[in-house]
Amino acid sequence: MEEKAPIYLGHRTYVIDGFDLGMPGRTGIYVIDDKDLTLVETGPSPSVPYIKKGLADLGFKLTDVKNIILTHIHLDHAGGSGLLLQECPQATVYVHPKGKRHLINPSKLIAGAKQVYGDQFEPLFAPILPIPENRIEVVNEQDELQIGPSATLTFYHTPGHANHHISIYDSESQGLFTGDACGIRYQHTEEHDVSLYLPSTSPNQFDPFVMLETIKKLSLLPITRIYFGHFSMSDQPNEVFKSVAKWLPIFMEAGHESAREGEDLTQLKKRLHEKVAVYLDSNEIPRDHEIYSVLELDFEVSAMGIADYLEKQRALPTQ
Repeated sequence: MEEKAPIYLGHRTYVIDGFDLGMPGRTGIYVIDDKDLTLVETGPSPSVPYIKKGLADLGFKLTDVKNIILTHIHLDHAGGSGLLLQECPQATVYVHPKGKRHLINPSKLIAGAKQVYGDQFEPLFAPILPIPENRIEVVNEQDELQIGPSATLTFYHTPGHANHHISIYDSESQGLFTGDACGIRYQHTEEHDVSLYLPSTSPNQFDPFVMLETIKKLSLLPITRIYFGHFSMSDQPNEVFKSVAKWLPIFMEAGHESAREGEDLTQLKKRLHEKVAVYLDSNEIPRDHEIYSVLELDFEVSAMGIADYLEKQRALPTQ
């Protein structure tokens, strides 16, 4: 197991690298060190040992964890929640109302992931354990959870990436935990002073118009920082919102172009790759940079989500 200490982000908040897919800087688990110790996300089950090690590094025991909040139930964000909860007897899991039944019975999540990942499912995600209903609390729009004397978390329903997605506003840091609602932060380019924030368009509930509405909604909150599911923090929220809102139509344009040409997912992925590559070229980032191997993986899933959305639109009855 690769060692990596939790990263302090200020305002009593840390991020633990979960080494999702065996990659550093891929998926983050957040620790809010307030009166009620709170985690945001768990990552998949293979990330749980990193969470345990990270908490120990910070001087916490698993019995100290009071709240585990899941932005959504995709396995890279929540797959390890059942496994982790077994060792956190004081913890309650918070989730969107539409996500609750899948935590209680994860069979559909497992079946869907096996369709996408095939033989890689077991090493990447197993085990996925059910969570007892009495350990789960659902959160509705603008519900609040007080975690300290002067700290309140406010929950917002933020569909677009998934119908069961929530984002969490922290009054102490004026930070927003966005999961995948506001895209992905690619820290790999920042060594070149280039910021790259791209939408996450994975199947099967992706909707570009709803995603844009969510971004508009969140941009009205008094935010000074965004905590991404992938990965870590940006203190430039307006830049994030503008970037994702800019790239989303570009991604959809690639999808429409690919559909008109009758192309398969591989070709659509190449179109996404090339559109982003042109931007990276303009910023003098070479095509052998590590960012391209990371994008290769994300474009695989993003292409699937775009194609799935367009197929559903074609299937709708005409007026």
